[in-house]
Amino acid sequence: MSKKPTDKPSQGGFELGLGGILKGLGDLVEKLGELSESGEQMSKTGELRGSGNELKGIYGFTIKTGLGDQGPRVEPFGNIRKDRESGHTVVQEVREPVVDVFEEEDHLLVVAEMPGINLEDVKITVEGDVLTIVAEHGKKKYRKEVLLPVSTSADKLHLACNNGIVEIKCMK
Repeated sequence: MSKKPTDKPSQGGFELGLGGILKGLGDLVEKLGELSESGEQMSKTGELRGSGNELKGIYGFTIKTGLGDQGPRVEPFGNIRKDRESGHTVVQEVREPVVDVFEEEDHLLVVAEMPGINLEDVKITVEGDVLTIVAEHGKKKYRKEVLLPVSTSADKLHLACNNGIVEIKCMK
């Protein structure tokens, strides 16, 4: 089979050009179908580096399925976002961490992945059903607002951190 002149060769395991994009979308749709049947999740991440191998940006997404009648949910994370005013993609100074919320019998458990962060670096606030997590250690800065399934108060929050994994228990 000969390639058309508009097809671009594979680079780094990815097909370029329209055929490669369509194949990638087809593979993603197939994977989403598999995930919805099994009730699992999928995460992918990447990094952008500048000159001297300095880390410039982190991007990724988590696709969660099996959440009742909500259907699949895509949650982006990292520090690369589209600027609302200009429409351009920008690298922000503050990263958005990966966060999971688990509903237990007597509490909600919020788990956030923030590499390089210690317990004393984390500040949490809650207003009704919105939990805000802010952490900063050196050049590492994180911020995430989490919509909780129920309202809670600050006196019902218990914070722990181990190797950059922040756990917040919201007692019911």
